[in-house]
Amino acid sequence: MTGTTAGTAGASGASGTTGAASAGAASAGATWTERTLVRDSGPGGEGVRLSLRDWGGGGTGRSLLLLHGLAGHAGEWDGVARRLRADGHRVVALDQRGHGASERHPKDVSRAAYVADILAVLDHLGLTDTVLVGQSYGGHAALLTAAATAHRGHPPPTAHRGRPAATGHHRRLAGAVLVEAGPGGADPAVLAGVGDWLRAWPVPFPSRDAAVAHLGGGPVGEGWADGLEERDGGLWPRFDPEIMIASLAENAGRARWEEWAAIDVPVLAVLGQNGIIPAEEYDEMSRLLPGLRGACVPGTGHDLHLERPGVLYDLIDGFLSETPCAGVDFNT
Repeated sequence: MTGTTAGTAGASGASGTTGAASAGAASAGATWTERTLVRDSGPGGEGVRLSLRDWGGGGTGRSLLLLHGLAGHAGEWDGVARRLRADGHRVVALDQRGHGASERHPKDVSRAAYVADILAVLDHLGLTDTVLVGQSYGGHAALLTAAATAHRGHPPPTAHRGRPAATGHHRRLAGAVLVEAGPGGADPAVLAGVGDWLRAWPVPFPSRDAAVAHLGGGPVGEGWADGLEERDGGLWPRFDPEIMIASLAENAGRARWEEWAAIDVPVLAVLGQNGIIPAEEYDEMSRLLPGLRGACVPGTGHDLHLERPGVLYDLIDGFLSETPCAGVDFNT
């Protein structure tokens, strides 16, 4: 089952349908279409509704699926998506289950259900050789999806500069960009602190300005505020804090190094200078995945996709130019 609703990026608003974390004037009139997919099978199916912000594109470009972090929304990616779409890429941003316009109270919030959602979106839209771009919890979902689709037991073809070469057939994934995300296990105390923070939001916010100020101010506060909806005389989050907390539970103290080592597509890790991924975790990521590309964005934190969307776009653009498409073998 599908549905569509038109939207325009660059408009400021609290509903999230036309709200965007603006990244500048370039292509400010670019439009996207809201698509709805209802899953009825597989892990976490059971009629779960997924909302997609489809920017269109394609042709000679790449396919990219953008995944927001915990308590986020698809509109966080507008600043990056607009630029990627202008380059001719097929760009889609997903409101993950429990977030935004997607199913607000899914019964299954396991990591397997999030991965199944991503694969269902790729299949529904007919996207192949897709590059996943995820921030924080969305990056973690991208990591697990890359591991789930790896060709276990079948070594990748000879690598070019440490990256698997394309094999001439269509794959689900062609690469992954992880923004402030990694396979290291999360400290249960830190996760508990995230839950306390979400529960402590003074909702409803009486105004957008009040919401922006509480949520960090500047582009980060603006990006978070764009995910709010107006109802009952105020601005409310488009998620249930208890669903967010339940979604985090599986990660408490659990590392994903085995899954990380299984990945057989090119990966770019983008970290904020003041982010949450420690140097020792990145070092281990690089050791286990020798072809890993990495970048640290000075002066940014965990929400660097909101702080410096232009810089992140440049990094993604460079990664795409070096990541082989299907049917292209750099070894010949």
